Amino acid sequence: MALDHDEKPSQPLAKFESMLKTDDIYFFDAEDFEDIIHFYLNHGKIALAKKAIKIGLQQHPDSIELKLLNVEVLVFENKLEIAERLLDDLEFLDASNEEIYIQRANIYSKKDNHEAAVSLLNRALDLTDDGFDIHSLLGMEYLFMDNYELAKDNFIKCVDFDPEDYSALYNVIYCFEFLEEYDGAINYLNDYLERNPYCDVAWHQLGKMYFYKKMYPEALAAFDFAIISDDTFIGAYFEKGKVLEKLGRYNEAIENYETTIEMEDPTSHAYLRIGKCHEKLKNDDLAKYYYYHTVHEDPLLDKGWLAITDFYYRKKDFTKASYYINKALNIDGENALYWKKCAKINTALKKFDEADYAFKQSVDLGNYELDTWLYWSDVLIWNKDVHSAIEILLQGQEFYPESAEIQYKMAGFYLMVNESVKGKQRLIKGLKLDFEKKHLFEQEFPQFSDSEWVKNIISNIKKASR
Repeated sequence: MALDHDEKPSQPLAKFESMLKTDDIYFFDAEDFEDIIHFYLNHGKIALAKKAIKIGLQQHPDSIELKLLNVEVLVFENKLEIAERLLDDLEFLDASNEEIYIQRANIYSKKDNHEAAVSLLNRALDLTDDGFDIHSLLGMEYLFMDNYELAKDNFIKCVDFDPEDYSALYNVIYCFEFLEEYDGAINYLNDYLERNPYCDVAWHQLGKMYFYKKMYPEALAAFDFAIISDDTFIGAYFEKGKVLEKLGRYNEAIENYETTIEMEDPTSHAYLRIGKCHEKLKNDDLAKYYYYHTVHEDPLLDKGWLAITDFYYRKKDFTKASYYINKALNIDGENALYWKKCAKINTALKKFDEADYAFKQSVDLGNYELDTWLYWSDVLIWNKDVHSAIEILLQGQEFYPESAEIQYKMAGFYLMVNESVKGKQRLIKGLKLDFEKKHLFEQEFPQFSDSEWVKNIISNIKKASR
């Protein structure tokens, strides 16, 4: 049986390491070699594990367990063909040894044949009464196969076997999250906490589930219990701060973020949250102070630069906002929302060519929000490129065929280039889609809205809709 990660086979280990230093030859039981090898493997000392395997097999050439440990190392080193040949020999000697099928499953998993790996692991399960490790492996294989339901079932079995297997517990909740079964996760964690009421990890995960469900008082209580269970749990203080922000209790949120800073080295994320809290409290100087601390702590945190950008954008200091959004884009130039923000800033600065380019980048990167198409078309109008503005709205119409806003704008744009037939068609379509929004056309295109023919169209559509 494998040793726990921190367990030391002190006497055999010391004797073995002494042998390595002196070149003396000592004899060990096969079980001693197994313990020594497991210790080295658990601590990532592969070279020493290989030495122990080599010497162990010299002293116990018929030990199947030592041969299986040799296979485990070969699989780890991706020497899969050699490992498979050794497993063939071992299966001939002991076809009922579940470890043989586990190692074969590991080989198939490395070859991305997860279905075969699952089949072998299930065969291994049939051969043992202690399937804890096998269920963990099955859970991982099902994750590789995107079968989150079966993965969850296997990880739950791991937690049932060992309630302190927090890795399995995290995986259970991950599966619930991926399946968007937040209520299921909440029920599972509450049941778990009935049996393990002082588990800080479970309280922390429960708080996160309540947070996703926007059940902020319940989330706050869960994080409080996590802190009661472990008052050094930094993650619980941080998540509690986020909940307090949602509840508008910004001073208390700041206290929790500051606690995380006191407990360990300051983090850029804590500074960022503190800055946002101060901005909500109208403490502008403190907000700036913490935003600048954010990017000083981590110059590559694009969200820090974006926070400074948004701060100056709200203050209508668009020159500074432009400087900082470019900092964010230098870090993450593939972020569509950053490009959209850049476009809006350049629009405010009347840099319409730059705004046009930024909107194009945003759309190319997958931002297809309705207001993106509307703002972009406005930029092109201000740049006196009406035909391009029409082309942009035609693209936007593919995503929003029922948008009255797009139809009203296109009506006005067609009329601006004297394509009156198309303009009338678009106006009629907009009125039929949403008559109440006709003020959008009237306010943006007063030069056309006061004409008799427009008034007649509006009157006729109004009568027809009664």
